[in-house]
Amino acid sequence: MFTGIIQSIGRIQRLEPRGGDVRLSIDAGKLDLSHAALGDSIAVSGVCLTAVELHAHGFSADVSRETLSLTTLGTLTPGSRVNLEPALTLATPLGGHLVSGHVDGVGQIIEQREDARSWRLRIQAPAELARYIAPKGSICVDGTSLTVNQVDGAVFELNIVPHTLEETIIGGYRSGTPVNLEVDLIARYLERLLLGDAAAESARAKSGLTMGFLAQHGFASPGDG
Repeated sequence: MFTGIIQSIGRIQRLEPRGGDVRLSIDAGKLDLSHAALGDSIAVSGVCLTAVELHAHGFSADVSRETLSLTTLGTLTPGSRVNLEPALTLATPLGGHLVSGHVDGVGQIIEQREDARSWRLRIQAPAELARYIAPKGSICVDGTSLTVNQVDGAVFELNIVPHTLEETIIGGYRSGTPVNLEVDLIARYLERLLLGDAAAESARAKSGLTMGFLAQHGFASPGDG
């Protein structure tokens, strides 16, 4: 588990193909690895990876073909910048929100504009994630815990303060930049919980949540939607 509070910007040093997978070697920048051990989890731009090598200025981690295809890690090249956060401990302040490091989908930056000293970002999320994104809710973008300002369909807007621009890779975003998205854990589990016994049925046998289902269980009025 992670908090979404980025501790360092790292850089990709090498990408070594290994039988269809890739081993990433990452310069960890200012990330303190003095207490790190082999097998530790480190979030790399929001993707939970396992350290398989530790070296003087960073670490290496293996990335499976599935992870390469479902996240932005497959687009990295030597020199690419990445957000880094070590796994939280029971003594870690929860300054962001609970983050699993399991990416739900890849979004795309569609607009950025200055707003005083901050930036306003608009991001297009995959359509299937729209139901989990709520105004003033939490979302993780490339491993950074952020608060959603506005939502319009599958497009949501964020306000990025100067400190976040300086301490994460968000300051390098441009229109068209792909980003890893992880929705709030509570939203995912709540949807599953509301399915009740239907959760045990196969995907073909159930149609998922509907307004009728929610009304039947007291979560909406029959005329809503």
